[in-house]
Amino acid sequence: MTLEDFDYHLPPERIAQSGAEPRDVARLMVVRRKTAQIEHRIFRDLLAYLKPKDLLVLNESKVIPARTFATNPQGTRLEVLLVREVPGTNPGEVWEALLRPARRARLGARLSFAGGLKATVEEVQADGTRVLRFSQNLWPHLEKIGQTPLPPYIRSPVDPARYQTVFAHTPGSVAAPTAGLHFTPALLERVQALGVGVAYVTLHVGPGTFKPVQGDPDTHAMHLEPYEVPPQTAQAIRQTKAAGGRVIAVGTTVVRTLETAYQSAVGQVVAGKGETQLFIRPGFEFRVIDALITNFHLPRSTLLMLVSAFMGHELMKQAYQTALAEQYRFYSLGDAMLIL
Repeated sequence: MTLEDFDYHLPPERIAQSGAEPRDVARLMVVRRKTAQIEHRIFRDLLAYLKPKDLLVLNESKVIPARTFATNPQGTRLEVLLVREVPGTNPGEVWEALLRPARRARLGARLSFAGGLKATVEEVQADGTRVLRFSQNLWPHLEKIGQTPLPPYIRSPVDPARYQTVFAHTPGSVAAPTAGLHFTPALLERVQALGVGVAYVTLHVGPGTFKPVQGDPDTHAMHLEPYEVPPQTAQAIRQTKAAGGRVIAVGTTVVRTLETAYQSAVGQVVAGKGETQLFIRPGFEFRVIDALITNFHLPRSTLLMLVSAFMGHELMKQAYQTALAEQYRFYSLGDAMLIL
């Protein structure tokens, strides 16, 4: 397939600038892969499609205030978007970051942040990402010097709490795992009351989630993103499969986490921590997930390619054409799709 196979025109007014209130009244398109049947519901109607013994898996990563500012020795103000903490270093001291204007943050540059924090540009990577070494652990200072980064297509003010799932727990993402934004505590309680299991993984979403694919998709490089599958989640997946239930991924980040953690040698998801660059596109063989809850994604994006791989390319195109015709709201704060 070529990049053009994942392109479509979206009128700007269809990009959601605010989330539905309450969260679970967002619209829900239900698509059945076997019959290509499409239904139109609201998100809290999800309960009608769940069965006892099913398992919902959610990403509990929490968005951090990763957008901040610094000045270089010449006094130039730089916008800094933290990408991820570099593993294997002193806690909170070494981070990958995107800086603007990048040319003002050359190798060795000493940057000054609010509150007396300092950082040195230790490395300039091939894609322009900088590696910053801070003078001290950055974590205790983030809430004071940082802001919640919003996707570039959201131009209206958004309460940071609304760009956070109600079950967010482990800080580390620079973008919300948006399929989870539709859940309320009450809806999760009703899910469990049905006899449906709820389990969690962590994948810290990086800014690469918004990076459009350019040229040949086969040459596109995904950014590394840290993930963790707890032992109890791996066990819940094994038990669900053994009982004939479905593993329902809430979001593309959960799909990438579980499919990364699947080990063919043992035929199951294995608990543990790691980093993933998994790029799922048509032709991928899914080993873990049976159904997917997701939002409507940007054209030419890796997220749209993952959805195409799961539901079939022609059905994906049909679903998106239907969403456009039926006035669904798109992207991070928009409506949802349940793919069965």
